[in-house]
Amino acid sequence: MSLDSVSALFSNVWSIFLIVLFFGGSIFVHELGHFLAARKRGLKVARFSIGFGPKICAWTGKDGVEYRLSWLPLGGYVALPQLADMREIEGGDTDTTEPLPTISYADKFIVFVMGAVFNVLFAFVLACVLWIMGQPLSNDAATTRVGHVSATLPGTTLPSPAMEGGIKVGDTVRAIDGISVKDWSGFKQALVMSSGRTPDGKPKTVFTIEREGQTSDFVLYPRLSADESLRMVGISPYYDLSVQVVDPNSFGAKAGFQVGDEIVSADGTPIHNAALLSEILSRQPANPLAVTVKRGGNIVALTVPPRTEASNAMIAGVGFTVGYKLIHLSPFTQISEMVVTTFRTLGSLLNPKSDIGLSKVSGPVGIVTIFYSAAGAGIAAVLWFTILININLAIFNLLPIPVLDGGHILFATIAKLRGRALPQNFIMSTQQVFIVLLFSMILYVSFFDVRRLWGDVKASQEAAAPAKPAK
Repeated sequence: MSLDSVSALFSNVWSIFLIVLFFGGSIFVHELGHFLAARKRGLKVARFSIGFGPKICAWTGKDGVEYRLSWLPLGGYVALPQLADMREIEGGDTDTTEPLPTISYADKFIVFVMGAVFNVLFAFVLACVLWIMGQPLSNDAATTRVGHVSATLPGTTLPSPAMEGGIKVGDTVRAIDGISVKDWSGFKQALVMSSGRTPDGKPKTVFTIEREGQTSDFVLYPRLSADESLRMVGISPYYDLSVQVVDPNSFGAKAGFQVGDEIVSADGTPIHNAALLSEILSRQPANPLAVTVKRGGNIVALTVPPRTEASNAMIAGVGFTVGYKLIHLSPFTQISEMVVTTFRTLGSLLNPKSDIGLSKVSGPVGIVTIFYSAAGAGIAAVLWFTILININLAIFNLLPIPVLDGGHILFATIAKLRGRALPQNFIMSTQQVFIVLLFSMILYVSFFDVRRLWGDVKASQEAAAPAKPAK
């Protein structure tokens, strides 16, 4: 086995370990909240399960609780006979013939809500760790300044909405439809979730732009991308582009590029974006191109020879970097931003004018895929995504939907207000209907997760395919 194969195997094993530790840990923490609250309130705990359905393995503790690992890793549950009979849903056969004392509304509320509370506490602990160690933020992600405006949308001949709307290089995006944005991720999120429309139903978005110290509103008409049908306008961020690596004897090495060079201009045009450099390189590949770089405090003029098909889009043999910095966001800032993001996403899903639907939501397959990618990016990315998952779990589980914790709280509240318990048959029938709907939704979003994953795999294979040799 080669060294590369050993390295790849270790990387995959490490990624799987992180997925099990943090994704599985998030589910475990949620159920642990229910479990500990139930024990503290004196409730009978019949089972603690990670996963639904038939058991993979199980054992009974000295406390009389059955602990099990089940086949459907889409969540977990704590079987609490005094709260709800969920045997048909959970895949259990708990004996409920033993008469159990009734419990108060406070008992029910506390036990049901503590799962979400523990997710938030877990997220807070991880956010503290991330605050101390720092989170890498690339320079292109840290800005809302425009570094390139495409004439057409990437991969199409359609005019760029940004070009049509008057957006220029150097503009700074301050808000989208009145929602303030402070980095490129926030900008893209606000754009994708914007829901403005023209009278005939076409997407419409108001950009608040700062230009030369003056702030003005620009009305743009985004187009939907062909693959995910998300709003796009044809702009990319402003950043300094530097040479990270130069392969010896490559086209770029022969042109005189060195590691650490900062690209200043190409063909007389200031460069603050890789897309702009690629665009200039592609204009007249048969002609030499004048490029200036900053090297050790000096400006150096280079000439890029005529480009072949293998090297006309970028400079063959030269790898670029945008640079990054470590940021230390407080745990409260991290969590508050994720809470806002989660509610905005829910709002977009419920908004009939939005372009966001269930097909854009990630299910278990998508979450595991993102975890795997995050593991490759480093532990900080894994921590950040785990925090987001826990905030999402907390909010989602508190929604007043039967089967979820919020649904149980809703039933308990209705029973409290009407002065008597809801009919057990009604509760069970409602639970069964919504569990079918929930699993149907999971299958639906998982289909699109798999389709996105397959598209990414195909794109990676095409990118890895050997290019035609440069002459």
